[in-house]
Amino acid sequence: MTTVLIVDDQPLQRLGFRLLLNANPDTSVIGEAGHGAEAVRQAAALRPDVVLMDIRMPGMDGIEATRRIVASGARSRVLVLTTFDLDDYVYGALRAGASGFLFKDALPEELLAGIRAVAAGDAVTAPALTRRLLEVFMEHTSDCVGSAWEDSRLTGLSERERDVLLAVVEGLTNGEIAQRLVLSESTIKTHVSRVLAKIGARDRVHAVIIGYEAGLVGRGPRR
Repeated sequence: MTTVLIVDDQPLQRLGFRLLLNANPDTSVIGEAGHGAEAVRQAAALRPDVVLMDIRMPGMDGIEATRRIVASGARSRVLVLTTFDLDDYVYGALRAGASGFLFKDALPEELLAGIRAVAAGDAVTAPALTRRLLEVFMEHTSDCVGSAWEDSRLTGLSERERDVLLAVVEGLTNGEIAQRLVLSESTIKTHVSRVLAKIGARDRVHAVIIGYEAGLVGRGPRR
């Protein structure tokens, strides 16, 4: 059972999410919050597996709430829900520590799949959407001078792990990475887990951000 905290300033929106999630046997809504400050308090008290976080709310917004929840060291993972397509609010939320985002008009099965993915520590955006996100994210990232692999976060990676990280940065799924590197999908899953641990990434989205910040965009492996 995955426990969920719903954060949205619209009562009807919260009600809709609650009805959907409580009707699903694998999810349970254990709390609701109407603004960011309440979300931080509820997350600390209830310790949900996943926080469904709206971005634009009165008072403390979803970005600051996400930052505080992640900074607290809580096990809760944040899934951002937005009506805005790839705007600065989404980038701010990802930089604050959110594990991904979905649009509020996502299909019920997409939302449920997203919650399961976040709870498992994976990214929730579809690969095509991830690539769109990262193309725009690159415009918000300063140019990197020197070799990307000299970044202190990446120096401990083996050559194979570098190849895996590059593929993750490109937004490839485990299956696509397996095809590229001619390895089994289970082996790729193991490599991805090791890469995340070595570079200090919370999840795949965070790994992608680290890769972009280090300057891996548009680069081949540097060995």
